[in-house]
Amino acid sequence: MYGKDKNKKPKFSLYLFFNQIPQPQKTMPSTPPKYPNLILFYFSGTGNARFAAQKIATLVRDKQVEATVYNIAEVKRDYPEIPEDALIGFCYPTHGFNAAPSLLNFVFRFPKGKNRVFLLNTRAGLKAGKVHISGIGGLALWLPALFLLFKGYKPIGFRPLDLPSNWILLHPGLTKNAVKFIVRRCEKTLEKFTEKILSGKPVLNGLLWLPLDIAVSPIAVGYYFFGRYALAKTFFANYNCNNCGLCIKNCPVQAIKLLDERPYWSYDCESCMQCVNNCPQRAIEVAHGFSFFIWWLAFSVVPAAILIALVKYGVITSEFLHEYIDWLFNGTVFLTGLIVIFFGYRILHYFLRFRWFNKIITYTSFTHFKFWNRYKMPESYLTQRRRDAEF
Repeated sequence: MYGKDKNKKPKFSLYLFFNQIPQPQKTMPSTPPKYPNLILFYFSGTGNARFAAQKIATLVRDKQVEATVYNIAEVKRDYPEIPEDALIGFCYPTHGFNAAPSLLNFVFRFPKGKNRVFLLNTRAGLKAGKVHISGIGGLALWLPALFLLFKGYKPIGFRPLDLPSNWILLHPGLTKNAVKFIVRRCEKTLEKFTEKILSGKPVLNGLLWLPLDIAVSPIAVGYYFFGRYALAKTFFANYNCNNCGLCIKNCPVQAIKLLDERPYWSYDCESCMQCVNNCPQRAIEVAHGFSFFIWWLAFSVVPAAILIALVKYGVITSEFLHEYIDWLFNGTVFLTGLIVIFFGYRILHYFLRFRWFNKIITYTSFTHFKFWNRYKMPESYLTQRRRDAEF
């Protein structure tokens, strides 16, 4: 048999000699920060965008750069004074393939300036096995950037961040292990992003998603002008509600009010999921069964009945109806859809006072069952020691 002789000592060589000497570790020199301070604004429902803002602020302070973080829900129109040499950042969630309406309104009214800015939008990150699945941003990065560009600012950063999805209207909240996996991955992304953006280099990761973002932009427009109002009328308080008032107090857009001694969601609701995910009684639900029924009426039965009635009473001819059926049907849906949903929701809210009816609506909601998890950014990832203005 052929092989190496294990008892044979290796010959001396300069390669082996020098290979045994510890070599000095090569470290990449850290680029000095270009900006003396960072002004960061965030809007958050369940804590994702808040986590991103806090993480960036912490990393910036480690580089001896002053960082101030503002909650848009608290700032409203009282804009802080911003130094000319400051870097400005915006962290916010994606709502309906667009930026949250609160963020859009805030940026639209933002005072003019010439500072450099970056935008970071959190998207619905998911986990399949060991794979981190990205969400879709749509117009979330580009519409606010356009507003800021027209105001004189120079956008230098576009960064989507796929933190855990909180959209439990459509799917159960993620497991603790999935949340931990996704957050750890996003922390590394934030570290790289902060290092690069603070050095003055542009971060253009968002441009990679531009073709897909453009493709879903019609959905974003439809959601902003129509869909979000329909979704606002899907929430209700079940029979476990004890009227503690936390949902009303903590709503970031003050969209919940007390009506007939029950929480009532107005059209100002942005479906940020803060109330559903944070109710201590788990009493806030999504009326899946009732919503499907009302939407069937609003988007199918009622428009068809109106068009049939118009033909019956001679307002339009049957020939005209058949020729322009698509335009007439869609136009009728647009004009009457939200009206049907609104009155259907008012009827729902009225009958919720009866326990038997409340139970029927509750048990036809997916969110009522234990397998439908709630979600919020774990407290271990959020800094609670200081208020937002002191971060």
